[in-house]
Amino acid sequence: MHTYITKRLLLIIPTLLGAAMIIFFMLRLIPGDVCEVRLAGSGLYVDEADIQLCREKLGLNEPVLVQFYEFVTGYVTWDLGDSMWTGKPVTHEIAIRFKLSIQLAIMATLVAVLIAIPLGIISAVKQDTWVDYVVRSFSIAGIAMPSFWLGILIILGLLIGSQKFFGTPWMPPIYYVSPFEDFWRNMSQLIWPAVATGYRYSAVVTRMTRSALLEVLREDYIRTARAKG
Repeated sequence: MHTYITKRLLLIIPTLLGAAMIIFFMLRLIPGDVCEVRLAGSGLYVDEADIQLCREKLGLNEPVLVQFYEFVTGYVTWDLGDSMWTGKPVTHEIAIRFKLSIQLAIMATLVAVLIAIPLGIISAVKQDTWVDYVVRSFSIAGIAMPSFWLGILIILGLLIGSQKFFGTPWMPPIYYVSPFEDFWRNMSQLIWPAVATGYRYSAVVTRMTRSALLEVLREDYIRTARAKG
């Protein structure tokens, strides 16, 4: 067991190196010059000297092996450079968005569990009835439907519905509000994205719950209990 775990851990090193090589060389296949794009986005006049200075700063004039070494060491030391658009460190940009992503993932998981487990149980208990067919159709639709498409439908539904019933279209706040600042405002921002994301997971978990419960219901001790009344 220890040998197996050691081998699997050691295999992580060449796997990560291989992935780094693929990403590094795929980035080189993207057409255009990164410095030209970066400087052109500033809206200022750019000459060849500015482009060469940018390339020197980013290490693009170094040999490919040196660039790859810097690429790998940057990831290992968590030095991901600066954002092309904000100019701030990429790690800072990730940290800002990480808390929102974590909250959305937790809420989507809760939505999936709260929907999937009851539906899976009901579908198994009511096997081959209209209830079972409805739940199974719900699951198939959830697996087949892309989350982004469901998100678009939710946005359109909120806009049209609020316009029809309240006279003004409703949209959640654009800028993120922490739940510690305003809980209900935060929920109004994330509840529908959580539903759009969690629906697909709930469809999968519903089918898994149904299959697992059907196996249990076919066990001998369940049949014996039913026979005894």
